[in-house]
Amino acid sequence: MKKNINHWTQLSIEYASQRSYLDDLFQVYPTIPDGIREPNGELWKGVERAFEKRDNVTLMKNLLKLDLFPIKDSYVAYLKRDKTALERNPATSARLSGRLYEMGLDKIFARCSEPKETNRQIGPLFKRWLNKKALGIQPVKLDEFLKAKGNAVLNASDAEMMAFAREHLNYKHNKGLDFIGRFNGKYVIGEAKFLTDFGGHQNAQFNDAINPKGTKNVKAEKIIILDGYLCSLNYSKMYEEFSEMYKDYNVMSILILRTYLYQI
Repeated sequence: MKKNINHWTQLSIEYASQRSYLDDLFQVYPTIPDGIREPNGELWKGVERAFEKRDNVTLMKNLLKLDLFPIKDSYVAYLKRDKTALERNPATSARLSGRLYEMGLDKIFARCSEPKETNRQIGPLFKRWLNKKALGIQPVKLDEFLKAKGNAVLNASDAEMMAFAREHLNYKHNKGLDFIGRFNGKYVIGEAKFLTDFGGHQNAQFNDAINPKGTKNVKAEKIIILDGYLCSLNYSKMYEEFSEMYKDYNVMSILILRTYLYQI
């Protein structure tokens, strides 16, 4: 390890390479990946009937009601919010339906059943872990957090956490936070990320987490709770480089977080 590597980053890499990292991490993120989504039975029957009849509008309406639309298209989000647009835009309806007919019912079902992406699951799992008193204290609502004199972890919605950080900690970033706590009289803010692979969307997720914009003069210790492939020996040098690049942050595994918080 490089001598100037962040202490908490080094501990995280050592944990991953020398201990039961994946087994222990599973206690925090137990449903990665999640099971398949099961489309609503009645809705799916409607999809099948419309597909067989080649009824474009009805097929689209039924599929738009499902949690996951089977094809990616820039116009789908609009159609989800305004169902009447299908009748008013028959060419768009026909264009999208044509792609669906070409796919076939089996492939449509498979796409609609795909599990949620890992990085979209971890937010609730991270908060559930906190609420199990994993840090030794029970997270509390805003009023109690403000009144508490000792160590405390804030249990609040994304909007409430953002508002608190802006009002009390000079936080000016437009990105939400996963963690706000106060330990040994010091505020701590951070985001939690679980990266399963390298490249593309995963890289964007990492860059999003460590973007320093709006946090330069924040009145709190800044952390990035980062887990996944970067902790492995194959990628540990990359973890080190990221840590050096963002010296204002303590980059660490969630499995190191408790130790960090109680010693600051």
